[in-house]
Amino acid sequence: MSKHILVIDAGTTGIRALIYNEQSQILSQAYTEFPNYHPQPDRVEQDAIEIWSAAKAMIAQALKHISLQMNDISCVGITNQRATTVVWDRKTGQPVTRAIVWQDTRTAGRVQELAEQWGEKVYSRTGWALAPVYSSLSLEWMLENVAGMREQAEAGDLAFGTIDSWLVYCLTGGEKHVISASNASVTGSYDLTQDEWYQEWLAALNIPLSMFPEVCDDAAVVGLTDERIVGGSVPISGLIADQHSALFAQGCTKAGMIKCTHGTGTFLDMLIGDKPVIDVNSGICCQIAWRKNGTTHYALEGYAGCTGSAVQWLRDGLQIIDSSAESQAVASKVEDNGGVYFVPALTGLSAPYWDPYARGSMLGITPGTTRGHVVRATLEGIVYSIRDFINAMQSISGYSITQMSVDGGAAKNDLLVQFQADQLGVTVIRPRNVEATSLGAALMAGLGAGIWKSEDEAFSIGRNKQTFTPQIDEQTREQQYAMWTRAVERAQGWSK
Repeated sequence: MSKHILVIDAGTTGIRALIYNEQSQILSQAYTEFPNYHPQPDRVEQDAIEIWSAAKAMIAQALKHISLQMNDISCVGITNQRATTVVWDRKTGQPVTRAIVWQDTRTAGRVQELAEQWGEKVYSRTGWALAPVYSSLSLEWMLENVAGMREQAEAGDLAFGTIDSWLVYCLTGGEKHVISASNASVTGSYDLTQDEWYQEWLAALNIPLSMFPEVCDDAAVVGLTDERIVGGSVPISGLIADQHSALFAQGCTKAGMIKCTHGTGTFLDMLIGDKPVIDVNSGICCQIAWRKNGTTHYALEGYAGCTGSAVQWLRDGLQIIDSSAESQAVASKVEDNGGVYFVPALTGLSAPYWDPYARGSMLGITPGTTRGHVVRATLEGIVYSIRDFINAMQSISGYSITQMSVDGGAAKNDLLVQFQADQLGVTVIRPRNVEATSLGAALMAGLGAGIWKSEDEAFSIGRNKQTFTPQIDEQTREQQYAMWTRAVERAQGWSK
């Protein structure tokens, strides 16, 4: 009898439900977007109820497409946007306020206040540079600014989690309050050196530890879906943060292997082994890649927070393209960027700068600048953002980067991927299916439920790949990057 794995891929802008078979093939999928709210320029919020409603609806659609019932599913895997802060009432099961999304920068001022006393210390323990992306800082903000939350939290009535925690809570009918190790490590609340919640830091922020979920393996049965809610009782056996999931899906299971995911942001992740390596001077993050069978694997990460969303801005803000996919055709109408450089710091700069006050900047515009130049500069800006931290990652890890795998929606763009090979000077490998995030969750869930007995068995299915190699010389590469560096200098600190 065929095995079916349901995956819920909860991204920053939408929810996708997919059904995989034991050959890692997608049999059915359904997708919908949900709103992001921007009550102030530095704020990005979501309604957790809308996310759950979207997940339920997409699960139903994916099942209906191939005439399956929930009881036909062998196991459930979840992958999700990281560090988005959800808080709900344990008594009612309802969120007490909107979720604060990982892109939100409202705590930038608080970061500056804490930097001298805590900056290096908290970085050396959590593996992440002190920044607004910290869920712990979002939690502190909520407790100080949402009426009644402090009293509820101190009474033990509130639960905190990231999106995986929230979806498991909803799927199990409120029975489970958990978070995967990969997600826990990206909350700015977890002590990698002690493998537990960073209690000294949370106490300094006056956040009750009782709000925090139990940390579980990324591949393990954490609970059963509630039949009354989704129509079947099925083990939830895989929870893994989105970038970590893509790393696993790309087969990066040995130290030194690396992948790049182009989504709302662009993330470069390298597996480094079974011990954390934290360099507080680098701006590079260290985190739990995944935990399986009680064994923890670590990764380094550099990320640019606003890359794919910058292309969306071309579509929705500037309205100079009709779809993100059109960006390749428009950019290809010009031979080069025409001297235009776009720094996509629409919500600040991430690694290695960690400047929440930087803002998007476009330089080099002349009377001859066209729509094609602007779109091309945006695509190139995504790649330059990666180069900003790739050298630091090589230095910290001790591994040379000569090849990387690429995935994510924007990885379908040939012009972008070729420029990535050109500007980074590496071979870039793109799988036939660039949606690696959901595949990683399917593999984790299947391993957690015993569908596959080993990683070797799970990865035994062949996958077609395409290779891109550098087509420019070193001098051209360095001249281009020098111009980008000048543009970044002008974008930094703009809104301070």
